[in-house]
Amino acid sequence: MAQSDDRRPLSSRDTGWARGIARRLSTSGITPNQISMASMAMAAVAGAAFWLAGGAASGPRVVLLLVAALFCQFRLLCNLFDGMVAIEGGKQEADGPFWNEFPDRVADILILTGVGYGIGAPALGWAAAAFAVLTAYTRELGRNCGLAADFSGPMAKQHRIATITAAALLSLLEPLWRGQNEVLLIALGLIAVGAAVTALRRAANIVRALRAR
Repeated sequence: MAQSDDRRPLSSRDTGWARGIARRLSTSGITPNQISMASMAMAAVAGAAFWLAGGAASGPRVVLLLVAALFCQFRLLCNLFDGMVAIEGGKQEADGPFWNEFPDRVADILILTGVGYGIGAPALGWAAAAFAVLTAYTRELGRNCGLAADFSGPMAKQHRIATITAAALLSLLEPLWRGQNEVLLIALGLIAVGAAVTALRRAANIVRALRAR
């Protein structure tokens, strides 16, 4: 199946800065698959930073949380540019559909479990990661049933990353009330519940669409 089939709608894809960067990447020797692979490295840095931040002193913790937030966004940029270089740049590869999906699942696991271990709630981190993977599974299940890809939320990929990035930044304010990791704990819980709801919603949409045929 071509990478252009049922692409996630992204307003950032139509911005001038995104098109400019994508053009430069397209004319370079960088392939879309390499950009997809890089997203896993970005997620690994983010996950490690979240993990280390959990027990770090105030100064290093600030740096680690900023690194985590930044590399979460780098992960999203990789997700944006791999598709743009492949489709708009005309550099699709035969194994592109695999690299378009697999790194995203690895990235979700690395980031969310990193948060879980960092705040001392590994079970919650794994639950959030499992439900995040399940949202993608139900979307691809719908496509395999001949339906259009369902990118509905409330905790699709961009929503999960936005939530955990915002939580990392808000956590910088925790010393004001002598807190420690409460913001990330709440955010991880919201992601776990929201991703579970998203998976169930997409599953229900598949059943309804199949029955309506």
